[in-house]
Amino acid sequence: MNSPSRIVIVTGATSGIGEATARTLIAQGYGVLGNGRNAAKLQELERQWGPRFHGVAGDITEEAVQVQLFSAAQAYFGQLASAVVVNAGRGLGGSVTEVDLSRFEEILKLNVTATLSLMQKSAHHLRPQVDYPRRGGDIVVIGSVVGRHVSPFSAVYGSTKFAVHALVEGLRREVGPQGIRVSLVEPGLVLSGFQEGAGYSEGMVDNFKGNFGPLLVGEDIAEAIHYILSRPPHVHVSDILIRPTRQDYP
Repeated sequence: MNSPSRIVIVTGATSGIGEATARTLIAQGYGVLGNGRNAAKLQELERQWGPRFHGVAGDITEEAVQVQLFSAAQAYFGQLASAVVVNAGRGLGGSVTEVDLSRFEEILKLNVTATLSLMQKSAHHLRPQVDYPRRGGDIVVIGSVVGRHVSPFSAVYGSTKFAVHALVEGLRREVGPQGIRVSLVEPGLVLSGFQEGAGYSEGMVDNFKGNFGPLLVGEDIAEAIHYILSRPPHVHVSDILIRPTRQDYP
């Protein structure tokens, strides 16, 4: 195997956007360190994708797992990760008055606290590698269209993404001048296991398909992420919002 062109850390790599992103980047010659809680699925992906993929199992809300991702890149690929895709997150369906708040702390911990922690560690990891404009670094964070436009059916989940969007812009202003690109990707409706995890009913998903379909799939977002990562170091794609063509709102 030729040495990978870049090493990229991808969280939430066992399903949906994360799995599609890992697959797409591997096909483009990157090496991928993928994280997820499902160790068996990560082992299956290692067999399926070969030596350009290495899985690190564990809960990304745990600091030790985040630290392990960066050390595993050097240990497995023999080179440091130069990009991090902060993808892991979970939905929470329901309006402000109806949402099950017993799940909110869990969502907040994963979607905001763990995301902030990983963004912080990524910036510290990438800074010593930057030799701008010859070589930079990338932090790509998955936000959401509902982090820009308040959604009546997922306003509480959207509030976590509003927070993430603010953190991304704050970090961009801090480390962009140092040669590290911080990019936000805001998907609209992507058909994946996200809907089930968020507690969306089958009827609601059918309505999405009927009103907005064909819906996006993980590969649509993965291609946008690859576009961001493949720009030369002086070109920064700050923000991409991607909707199904027929999704008028949010």
